[in-house]
Amino acid sequence: MSEGPPSVRAMTSTLLQPSFEDLGRPLATTPFVVVDLETTGAGADASITEIGAVRVRGGEVEGEFQTLVNPHAHIPPLVSVLTGITNAMVAGAPRVDQVVPPFLEFARGAVLVAHNAGFDVGFLKRACAAHDLAWPGFGVLDTVALARGVLLRDEVPNVKLATLARHFRVSEPPNHRALTDARATVTVFHKLLERVGNLGV
Repeated sequence: MSEGPPSVRAMTSTLLQPSFEDLGRPLATTPFVVVDLETTGAGADASITEIGAVRVRGGEVEGEFQTLVNPHAHIPPLVSVLTGITNAMVAGAPRVDQVVPPFLEFARGAVLVAHNAGFDVGFLKRACAAHDLAWPGFGVLDTVALARGVLLRDEVPNVKLATLARHFRVSEPPNHRALTDARATVTVFHKLLERVGNLGV
């Protein structure tokens, strides 16, 4: 006999992120900033080339943030093919130290949400450290971890953003551009929240 769905607390603590209860405020009044970055690569020496973010509260969009970033480094051809972001496109873009402060202001008081959050938040934290900017200590939710805890194994073959976007019939599918991917993640996030609505969140 099935024991029913796991509690949100148990589910998220296993995934090494705070539970919704730990956030200390109702979901309906909690602001979330869903963020996505494009970068020159995945290594520690890679740089940010684009930031896209959507601020939502109670299921409604409150604002969007998007900017290209001059990485002061060469964008590898394979990355340019994947993202469509070229060296010429970022040549006149602001530096990361000019971009991160307004992003932090945009996200003030919110919980950060990202798909594979360790990647995006890691780059943001490193950018702050490199330019002597204080990291505000945001609460962070990872939609990868949430999807693994909420969706059944026979529902989706994996928890890639593109797979989840197809599963939830996202109207604007991800395309490896920061704002588009952030918008897709917003829809995925809300669909996942709907799935845990019967758990008393």
